[in-house]
Parts: sequence; structure tokens; C-alpha cells
Amino acid sequence: MNGDEAGQKAAKLINDLQDISFVKIALIVLGTWAIIFFVRRTFPRLAQTGPSQVRLYVLGAVPLIRLFLLVGAILWIIPIVFNITFQNFLVIAGAASVAIGFAFKDYVSSLIAGVVAIVEKPYRPGDWVKVGEDYGEVQSVGLRSIRLRTPADDIVTAPHIRLWKENVVNGNDGARTLLCVAEFWVAPDHDAKALRAALRNVAMTSAYLDFERPVIVILSETPYGTHYRLKAYPFDMRDQFVFVSDLTVRGKAAIASVGASQVVVPAAAERQRRSDT
Repeated sequence: MNGDEAGQKAAKLINDLQDISFVKIALIVLGTWAIIFFVRRTFPRLAQTGPSQVRLYVLGAVPLIRLFLLVGAILWIIPIVFNITFQNFLVIAGAASVAIGFAFKDYVSSLIAGVVAIVEKPYRPGDWVKVGEDYGEVQSVGLRSIRLRTPADDIVTAPHIRLWKENVVNGNDGARTLLCVAEFWVAPDHDAKALRAALRNVAMTSAYLDFERPVIVILSETPYGTHYRLKAYPFDMRDQFVFVSDLTVRGKAAIASVGASQVVVPAAAERQRRSDT
């Protein structure tokens, strides 16, 4: 095949300019962008004002709707620009794959990981997740990255490519609440039965408690004293920090009420304990 024949064959991949409706393409792009913008702004507001039971479902619909809209727009535009036949499709797909693979390797990896994340749902809007050292509530799930709002009210943008490299810890995995733990270290010379009951009562009388979930008090002996873990679920996972604070403040009072005293655990021992668990 000489150069002229190759050029003519390549030219057939694209429709004649007079046959391409650039106005239609612009309307498709603008319309898709407007709908995505409306969904991204409206759905989170509806989720915040609606019942907590449906909040996660509303937030989780945002990335799916955005993905379907983008795919639909692309499939709508391609026949307008290209002369689609099976042979032309193979040529376009092959050339695009090679070009994208070399030029946007990391970006494409994040896009692929984003599609996997939308399908497998290791996290979804409204979930509280930890990716590496970053912990916070998932505000949005895009095709390339997710946005986390941390307890310090910072916004962290984490590319989906981190899925391939790091573990993702999901605190609630689509549920409307998550487990909270308040920890106490107490000198071993005390009435463990009375203190265990007192700590359980602390959780049961908290204004933030979800009464449909269990309250558990676990204790273990260590070289530094008796380690208590008060485990309970808040009614709304957004209250997790004030809930743990409430358990901690009133738990200290409960320890004192049974005549026990707290002990200080060496920082090195605490770090080792957390790494073991």
C-alpha cells in the first residue's frame, strides 16, 4: 500500500467536515456537563436534608449517574465524527490505546481503577474510609479520584490508582453507622465487674447511641494495667467524634465512681500495641 492509499484509507475514518455537526457536538457536551453539574450539586444537598436511612443511597447514585452520562455522551459523539465500521473501529481503538497508554499511563490507570471502584464499591459517597494515612468521609467519587473530608475539615483528593498500592479501610461500608471505641487503662486493683457494668451504662445513656446496635465492653490484662475497650455505635456516623468524646468524659467519671484509677501507658508500648492489633 503506497502513501496515497494509506492517506485515503485514514481519511475515510473521519466523516467529511460538512457532514459533522459541530453545533450538535457542542450541545451534547454542554448538556452532559449541565446535567452532571446539577446532579453533583443537588444530590448531596438532598442527602443532607433527607432521612439518614436513604442518605447513602442518594450519595452513591452520583458517580454512577456521572459515569453513565459520560459514556452516553461519548457514544453519541463518536458516530458524528467518525465513519464507524468494524474495521475502522479496530483502527481507532488500536491507535487510541497505544497513544493513551504511552502519554497518560498513570492517568489512565486511575481512570480504570475508578471504574473498578464504581463497580466493586470499596468506598462510596458517605463512607468513612482510611486510605494510607488519610481518614475522612468520602464527599465524591470521580472517575480519576475521590475527595475526602477529614475530621480537621480538610479536603484530600486521592487518586484511585492508590487502590492498586494500598489497603482501603472502610469504617461503615455503606451502613448508616460505624463502630466507635473508647479506650481506658485502669490500675489492676479494682472491682472489674462493677467497672465493666458502669462503662456499659455510660454507653447506654449516651444521647448519641444507636440503641439497635450492641454495646460491648472488652477488657484484658496487660503489664501496665487493665485495658478496657468500650465499643458502641452512634445513631449517625457523623457524630462519631462527639460520641467518643462523650464516652471518654463520662467513662473517666465512671472509673472514679467505683474507686478505680487510670494509669498512663508508655508511648512506645501503645504504639507497639496498635501495630499488633
